[in-house]
Amino acid sequence: DRPGMSTMLVAFIGLMRVAVISLHTSPLLQPGSGDSGGMNVYVRELVSSLAQAGVECFTYTRAGHDTAPGEVVVEPNHTVVHVEAGPRHLPKEALAEIVDEFTDRVLEHLASIGGADVVHANYWLSGVAAHRIKHELGIPFVSTFHTLARVKAEGGDPEPAWRDRAEAELINCADAICVSCREEEDQFRRLYGDPQGQIEIIAPGVEHALFGPGDRAGARRAIGVDPAVPMLLFVGRIQPLKGPDVAIRALHALGRRDAQLVLVGGASGHAGDTEVEQAHELVDELGLHDQVRFVEPQPHHILSTYYRAADVVVVPSRSESFGLVALEAAACGTPVVASAVGGLHSLVDDGDTGFLVPDRNPTAFAKAIQTILDEPLLAETMGETAAVRASRYTWSFAAARLRRLYSDLTVRQLVHGE
Repeated sequence: DRPGMSTMLVAFIGLMRVAVISLHTSPLLQPGSGDSGGMNVYVRELVSSLAQAGVECFTYTRAGHDTAPGEVVVEPNHTVVHVEAGPRHLPKEALAEIVDEFTDRVLEHLASIGGADVVHANYWLSGVAAHRIKHELGIPFVSTFHTLARVKAEGGDPEPAWRDRAEAELINCADAICVSCREEEDQFRRLYGDPQGQIEIIAPGVEHALFGPGDRAGARRAIGVDPAVPMLLFVGRIQPLKGPDVAIRALHALGRRDAQLVLVGGASGHAGDTEVEQAHELVDELGLHDQVRFVEPQPHHILSTYYRAADVVVVPSRSESFGLVALEAAACGTPVVASAVGGLHSLVDDGDTGFLVPDRNPTAFAKAIQTILDEPLLAETMGETAAVRASRYTWSFAAARLRRLYSDLTVRQLVHGE
């Protein structure tokens, strides 16, 4: 069931078509609310760089209430296909029920364009679809999980057992599994063992044309924050996994009535509105109403202004496979105080570009934040070092590694799950 000489010839001459699966969220949606987050940025930017490198990419996503059906040509070599599957208003928790219908439609579209050389899934739901596509078309299957059930369970956010079983099956048959850093690879091997396929480190990038150091006072004026007050920034969906409550409690533990916390993000998941309401209630309970400002999710070109405006960016996640917020903040020259979990170990050099905090302890977060606020020279040095180190992460480099991986896989024997 291996592809014939035509696929080998395609790989040899460097022309390639990749079916990118992003079932539960479109890369065209605004990150920061609903099911949109760092994965949207990852898929959009990485596929854009692949397209610019000459790889023809079709990104398949489900047509939901906030997206129109049909095809959107994003740029040369990159088309987003919104696939009709199930009711438009369908919560993420129910998407497993429509994976087969979604996969049928993707296979129909692939047949109409002459197939693909590789299928690359993002998140486990997409992996279920890609696994079937692999076997029906006889092409390599690449998976980027972004989150895994066992990793989330370790962080105190357990997933249903059936998701864990599905992920184990996908891992057993994937030709390659992409992780973002060495720490994520080590964590993967510890929890899942050595897969049959290869593990490839594809570090995400940052758009340096948007995210770079700039004038803090000017950025403060642009977003309406007093240039004289200490500003803490949280960016992410308002959900327990991202820890907005830890950021709020850290502000309280800081004990500074002049400090402000800006939270940029929106509701997420079926309980999203409730979690936003609970965040507001926590602010009122702690007497921080005048010190906390909630801001709707922002487009990337505006989000960078928030990073530049902040004295410190707080990333108190329960788990992070990578942590794009920490990378984007670093690229803007802003120190980061983050949970000591997952890929944040790679992005935050403790004591050099920010601080890593164990156990998501608000008091420990406050102590690290206080150090940055009290020592301007240290904060400036941290910001400069962070920006330099962030410059190593580019989407074009990530795309080059991924393109090489795709080419290698097209001329290898497919992995067959046991």
